[in-house]
Amino acid sequence: MGSNQANAVEFIKLEKENKDKEDAKGDKIKKRGEEIAGIAYIFTSFNNTIVHITDLSGHTLSRISGGMITKHDRLKANPTVAMFVAKKAAEMAREQGVNSLYVRIRSNTGSTGVGPGAHAAVKSLTREGMKVISIVDTTKVAHGGPKAKGGKRGRRV
Repeated sequence: MGSNQANAVEFIKLEKENKDKEDAKGDKIKKRGEEIAGIAYIFTSFNNTIVHITDLSGHTLSRISGGMITKHDRLKANPTVAMFVAKKAAEMAREQGVNSLYVRIRSNTGSTGVGPGAHAAVKSLTREGMKVISIVDTTKVAHGGPKAKGGKRGRRV
């Protein structure tokens, strides 16, 4: 019995040592293959594309917009620029240790659809090696909305 208890105590000590290994900087070493998830909020309108990556608790890891990539206003919503936006955001998130993402795509309320950069941004995230767990469209939809202009009988022509 005594030797079994000693072996168990040694095993627990070894487990704690392996669990708390640190590199030269003092950062904890992550096990290979460990999946760390984040949330990618992709806002696309017909004027801009914004990629905002957070951890699961909501703390910002990276936030990049089209204006940070290009100096031309007309190109901020371009799919090519959206690709570079997502690439830069993914690189910054990867430095923080995130390797898989829940993607939430959003566009302007009442718009006809997502902007031109949405699909390019998601595709670029996967090309950067991020594992996409799910994609959800979270665009807000007005149910009724504000009163239409024109009075009780409408606009008379």
